[in-house]
Amino acid sequence: MTTADIKSNAQTKMDQSIAAFKNNLSKIRTGRANPQLLDTIHVDYYGSMVPLSQVANVQLLDSRTISVQPWEKTMSAKIEKAIRESDLGLNPASLGDLIRVPMPPMSEERRREMTKLARTEGENAKIAIRNLRRDANEGVKKLVKDKEASEDDQKRSEGEVQKLTDKHISDIDALVAAKEQEIMAI
Repeated sequence: MTTADIKSNAQTKMDQSIAAFKNNLSKIRTGRANPQLLDTIHVDYYGSMVPLSQVANVQLLDSRTISVQPWEKTMSAKIEKAIRESDLGLNPASLGDLIRVPMPPMSEERRREMTKLARTEGENAKIAIRNLRRDANEGVKKLVKDKEASEDDQKRSEGEVQKLTDKHISDIDALVAAKEQEIMAI
């Protein structure tokens, strides 16, 4: 393994951390409807708990309403119950074989809670990035110790990894700021 391998490995893992962070952010509720909001809901399907997306088609009807269309008509009641009992504060309404999930407007207090949640997710993502930086730097130090790289290579690699870290952390900050704007918009 070389310092270039360590750097590219760190970059790949940091990019994966950003992708996971974006996925977590998409599940935080804003004033608008988002089908990914229901990804965390699991439904009892013949004795096993499965994600909602595996038993129904989840789409947007408009900016404030999500539609859930079960593939089996017998699942409607179970899906409706699972959505109602989730901690999302949603109240689904059944219209024949279609379940409408209107997004209630969020109170100021709830918006502030959601921004805190977004900041917490951002902080967790930054911690993951910093841990990856530490791992990469330790890998380079091990190469120097084993005489497979010079100390100049170590300094150069640590500088490059620090630049990568700074770039990814600024990306996280930008994503958190954008999410806060989206949450606080009425």
